[in-house]
Amino acid sequence: MKHIPVLLDSVMQALGNIKGKKIVDATFGAGGYSRAFLNAGAKVVAFDRDPNVFSDAEKMLTEFKGNFEFIPSSFSGIAELPEVYDAIVFDLGISSMQIDVPERGFSFRWDGPLDMRMAGVGMSAFDLIKNSSVEDLVSILKNYGDVKKAGVLAKAIKAKLPKTTFELKELIHDQRDVAPVFQALRIAVNDEMGELTRALAVVPEKLNVGGKCICVTFHSIEDRIVKNTFRQWTTPSGDPRLPVLTEAAFIKIKTATPSDEELEKNMRARSAHMRGVIKSY
Repeated sequence: MKHIPVLLDSVMQALGNIKGKKIVDATFGAGGYSRAFLNAGAKVVAFDRDPNVFSDAEKMLTEFKGNFEFIPSSFSGIAELPEVYDAIVFDLGISSMQIDVPERGFSFRWDGPLDMRMAGVGMSAFDLIKNSSVEDLVSILKNYGDVKKAGVLAKAIKAKLPKTTFELKELIHDQRDVAPVFQALRIAVNDEMGELTRALAVVPEKLNVGGKCICVTFHSIEDRIVKNTFRQWTTPSGDPRLPVLTEAAFIKIKTATPSDEELEKNMRARSAHMRGVIKSY
């Protein structure tokens, strides 16, 4: 299935006129967001750690020479950027290009090695299971998948040490737990929540005044991190004994979810939620 950028119209509307602006696309993927930004006249710096997207990025480097830069890194690399930008955009979660390739082991719909590595290097999901204790697996399943019978499943997974997606799926008797278990392992393998937390921590210093940070999330865990971070940024701070509190560093942008029309074209957008903020000083 071709990857369709989710909530692109809402993101573009939130960004406004970006002609001549400098934008960070923190999650290049298939390049849908980057292309839209470039076509609107922006200069784009894009990040992605997935080697399978590098060829698409190279084509875009040629097509938009001088206006596009690609950094083959996870988006926590934003901390190393030498400039400030007019917008930083995150399209979180996993892409169709990753889900739909059985060899990458992200999906329980096809049989493949239990891999799940976005960057293709480091510890795979099989390695994670092998090297984790039952207690570690329970924590992963609970924290990243809200799996109800985490203890029972963790013991079964550790005892069997599944090497393929179907072997893992067969251990999960309650079908309602299949997707959450796969999600939990994927998040742990790729340190997705750590990456997001580290990246958001440096966003304020990487934005111009009036710059915007926009995040599109796909599940409650990452959405909670974004929501709580944005709440901190948009809450006035200062001594409560003073008559006027310090102005909030950011102002909220109206949130958005997929329209019925978008859902008809792309059901994978059903859990998407866009949040955004504007830097006020």
